[in-house]
Amino acid sequence: MPRTTTGPTAASPLAALLWEELVTSALLGTDRRPPVAPGGRVPADGPAALLDAVALHTVRRRAGLLPAVPGARPEPTPYDPRPQLPEAARHRLAQLLADRAAPTASGRRGAAPDLTELIPQWLATANRQGFRAPAALVPPLLDAARARTDLRPQALAFAGPLGLWLAALNPEWKFALRGSAGGSLVPDTSDPEAVRRLWEEGLFAERIALLDAVRAREPGAALALLTTTWPTERAEDRLMFLDSLRTGLGAGDEEFLEQALADRSRNVRATAAELLSALPSSAFAGRMAARATSCVNPDRTGAGSGAGASIAVEAPHECDAGMQRDGVAAVPPTGRGERSWWLVQLVEATPLGVWQEQFGGRPAEEIVALPVADDWAGELHAAWCRAAVRQRHPEWARALLGAASAPPAGSPGPASIAERSKLLAVLSEAERAGWVAEFIAAHGLSEAFQLLGVCTVPWAGPLGRAVVDALDIARDGGSYPWSFSGVMGLAERCLDPAEADRLEVLTATPDEQEDASPGAGGYWSEAFQRLVSTLRLRAAMEAELT
Repeated sequence: MPRTTTGPTAASPLAALLWEELVTSALLGTDRRPPVAPGGRVPADGPAALLDAVALHTVRRRAGLLPAVPGARPEPTPYDPRPQLPEAARHRLAQLLADRAAPTASGRRGAAPDLTELIPQWLATANRQGFRAPAALVPPLLDAARARTDLRPQALAFAGPLGLWLAALNPEWKFALRGSAGGSLVPDTSDPEAVRRLWEEGLFAERIALLDAVRAREPGAALALLTTTWPTERAEDRLMFLDSLRTGLGAGDEEFLEQALADRSRNVRATAAELLSALPSSAFAGRMAARATSCVNPDRTGAGSGAGASIAVEAPHECDAGMQRDGVAAVPPTGRGERSWWLVQLVEATPLGVWQEQFGGRPAEEIVALPVADDWAGELHAAWCRAAVRQRHPEWARALLGAASAPPAGSPGPASIAERSKLLAVLSEAERAGWVAEFIAAHGLSEAFQLLGVCTVPWAGPLGRAVVDALDIARDGGSYPWSFSGVMGLAERCLDPAEADRLEVLTATPDEQEDASPGAGGYWSEAFQRLVSTLRLRAAMEAELT
């Protein structure tokens, strides 16, 4: 007897069709490609029969799946001995990270603090206090660091071993394994075997962190470690490793750096030359000084108020092979003369003490004030500025900056604010804050943004008062605060929170003056309210963490 078919197959005349045939009918449509059951029968309700057959196939396919083979369990996360966050600080971090993901409103910022901009400061304080991240907040912290590269060093340091452990399991956080060395785990640098193994097998970020750690503890050991693999490293990696030698740079590095002058990478050669120029007693510095002093001399023609009362300059006429080996680039940038380009490179690589000997023991302040013949002053002073920054020479930086109250064009050094900020970074924290405070008092805030960026946070004392006073003057000027939004945002992050009480009086809306921009007073009031609220929130954050 023939077999009687019952069950789902009987209710689904198309069940015997292959899955691919069903998909084709679904894609083309049952009108254009009607499904045909075995025997040539076309169901009366083609679409419904097709869906029934698909449902049946789906159940069959799922039932036929084999169980997956489980992967190996990950190793437990390394132990983190750091203490837990105080409860109030943990809630604050959760609030900051939640606000980061919230959509931002368009238009006016309003009077409420921008919590997103406070995350870097919170992380820096938490890391200084040595706390570890709460486990539940490490994932959103890694998400924040993935979106903002400026957060990564502090975020990865705070996330610690758990952050790296989670990053190894989630491809979206792989930046933590290869990016910032600040989050890498460094072994005990007193264990030679652990150091060797990590140096030979570690990720690039881990190797950078390791080299920095060994360099800080024992510069000679770090150099010896670097030489073991130097010939086989990629050019871009050699450049990064070479940069680590800035820490603890000394005479013991000279031989290695001299060899690096012959490196096949132009950037490596340039960095080696820069490091050698920071060693005044090196053979390289001596060679550059000999070349530079043959070009720049006291004017002994007696043409001034006395012999040597001005500076004579004779730029090089060629860039020979020796100069090129010592890092002097022969081809100048577009629009720059060859001789000028060669001269600047020689002067900026010459130890600054050489010039005081060359000019009869005059202090730097007197040397930079001497007239320079043939319009070479701009080139010579620019080269001295770069030398002062490279050699971290406060006396020359101070002399080239000149008086803060003087117009930029009247200073001995370059009028560029960017160059001035680099010179300021050479001075002590107190001195640079005092100089910038004087600059703001004399010139206002319009050009002070970059200068404020090199000042130590928080801005306390004269600097904080100068910023607040300048903002008050700007408000009284009757213009809108938008042109000062950069400084205002910087003040929210950098002003000493103790300034909040003194700023309270500025939160009131002033009477509108006849010549003032319409509604400017309200905008300023709102900006100062936000500034005061942010400063008080920062004070609360600091208290929660300390």
